[in-house]
Order: sequence, then C-alpha cells, then structure tokens
Amino acid sequence: MRKIVVAPDSFKGSMSAREAAEAMERGIKAVCPNVIIEKIPMADGGEGTVETLVDATGGRVIKVNVLGPLGEKRESYFGILGDGKTAVIEMALASGLPLVPKEKRNPLVTTTYGTGQLIKAALDQGCREFIIGIGGSATNDGGVGMAQALGVRFLDAEGKEIPFGGGSLNRLEKIDASKIDPRLQECKVMVACDVNNPLCGPKGASAVFGPQKGATPEMVELLDHNLAHLAAVIKRDVGEDVKDFPGAGAAGGLGAGLMAFCHAQLQRGIEIIIQATRLAAKMAGADLVITGEGQIDFQTAHGKTPMGVATVAKSMNIPVIALVGNIGRGADMLYDLGIDAIFSIAEGPMGLEECMKNGAELMERAANRVMRAININLLR
Repeated sequence: MRKIVVAPDSFKGSMSAREAAEAMERGIKAVCPNVIIEKIPMADGGEGTVETLVDATGGRVIKVNVLGPLGEKRESYFGILGDGKTAVIEMALASGLPLVPKEKRNPLVTTTYGTGQLIKAALDQGCREFIIGIGGSATNDGGVGMAQALGVRFLDAEGKEIPFGGGSLNRLEKIDASKIDPRLQECKVMVACDVNNPLCGPKGASAVFGPQKGATPEMVELLDHNLAHLAAVIKRDVGEDVKDFPGAGAAGGLGAGLMAFCHAQLQRGIEIIIQATRLAAKMAGADLVITGEGQIDFQTAHGKTPMGVATVAKSMNIPVIALVGNIGRGADMLYDLGIDAIFSIAEGPMGLEECMKNGAELMERAANRVMRAININLLR
C-alpha cells in the first residue's frame, strides 16, 4: 500500500482547507481505493487558520463575546489545539476589516480591544502558548486596544484613559503596565506575520495599509505621527524599542503592540502552521504530495501555503502537485522552486461564481483525473 499526503489551503469563498482535502481524497480513492491518504488541512496564518489548526490537531473552538472594531458587541471565537494548551487566534475575527461596513471604515477610531479579549479568554481556558494570525485588520492603533483589554493603561495628561483608535494616540502621556495580566509572563506568543513593514514612515503601517482601511492622505499623516509618538512612549515607559522592527507595522501596528506587551515573536505564518501541524512527520514515507489554493501565481513563492508544503516535500524528495482554482501570472516560476505540476480544477469556460459554488465537486473530479494520468501501478 502506498501513501499520498493532501495538504491544501482553503479556497476562499468556496471550500475550507478541510473540505478541499476531503474532496481530493474522494477523487483519489475512486481511482486508487487502497492508497493511504494523510489529510493535513493547511493555512498560512491568514483567514481560516483557526479552523485549519483545530481540524488538523483534533482541537476545539471556543466562542467568546467581544468588542468589534467600532466598539460594538459581537460574537467571535478562537481555537484550542489538540494539545489542550495552545490557543490559535485570528485577530480578524474580532478586529478585522470585513467586520466594518465600507461607509464606516475609519482607522482613527477602530480598535484591537476585541483581540485582547480573545487572548484573555484563552488565558482563562488555561492556554499558555499562542499562535496569533494578524492579517486583515481594520485598525491602526498600534495594538493599544489589545493591551487595554489585558490590563495596560494608556493615560492622557489628566491621567484619564485615552479613547479607542489610532486618532487618539497623540494624547498619550504615560503607559502604566503595572496591572497587565500576570499570566502573560508564563506565555509563549508566536505571531503569524508575512510583512516586513516597520511601524512608521513611508513603508509603515499607516502609509501602506491605512488607505484600504478608510484613511485619507491627511489621516495617514496623522496616524503615522501618532504611531511614532506611541513608539517613543513605549520605549520610555515599557523599555521596548519597536519602531523600526520588521513586521512591527503589521495589522496597523498590532505587531508592535504584541511584541511590546506580550513579548511576542514574529514569524512567517506558513512556518508556524508547518510546525503546529507536524507536517514533516506526517509527510514521512509519502509517495506523492498534493497541495492547492484558490489562485496560484508569482506571489505563491513568498510564503503562501503551496510553496511551504512543497519546500517540506522537496526536502524529503517527494513529488508535489498543486490543484488550484486559477493559474495566474508567474506561476511557471514555481516549477523551479519545488512544485512539479500545476492543474486548474476549472472545467471549460466557467465563471468565477460557478467555480466557487461547485468547488468541492470540481476538486474531486480534478483529483480523479490527475490520478488517472499517473502510473497508478506505483500507488496500489
């Protein structure tokens, strides 16, 4: 009996990573019923990371009521991995851009407070190791809201707590971290961060990411000035120099806040997921690896799931096939980086809506066709 590993990312709007893996399995088994299939749903630290890691490790999901980006009450959730001690959190589930209607997007007032509430809830569940994905934020508050939820006080000249949002950071006179949740001292916090932007400046959080969150040019200038002020006060009162650290500007400066107040380490998302899923150990002895994502192109080489999976597979001399929704510009370069073959699951002229609606069926049939094209005698 032979072994195939299927390790896809989610196909956003169509299939979760688990659903994609199950569809691959059905297609393969229809041709090779005796093959061993190792399903490893994957992610790169962005959308779907909680679900992927909970599924991959036999964990569970915890629902929590938090404050959303505009301070509104909403239900969110985080995951606890199968080890019972590691929490996986997506900041976008509490403080994400999709949670704010386009007409209300304003990084002067949006807050990461809800993300801090998720961290606190995980501490209450006994978690002392954290994986935090920080993509897709609606915020530009430098992680101040997150830290406020964990007990840090950000005070103005009158000793009053400053309001939520990046627009209030210029009023900050003092940071009092004496009442931060003491359990954080026992924790290891890994942050899935795939950008190298510093906190401030032309490549900083405000200039690069502010406009997509609703910032005008005037607001970008104000927000950038405010984050620089925050960094100076953090350095003075907390003793952490975060201003120019690569990745500090991720998620509107949440990267900086997590480093300053949670002693977090920033790492590429796919690397964290590879470690958490024990991908290399599960891949041992495989004859073939099949991965995939919605769109594969030149950007895939920079930390996306198929590239991460292929890198592990190639270190073990295992061939890799990618089944994808669409093959975009520059995908051919991936042949030199570890992916041996790329196939689209689309069949004939199909619109995007139709492809997304029927993703699982298309994936199953594509996996079936690929297996029929392979010398299946090697896989029986």
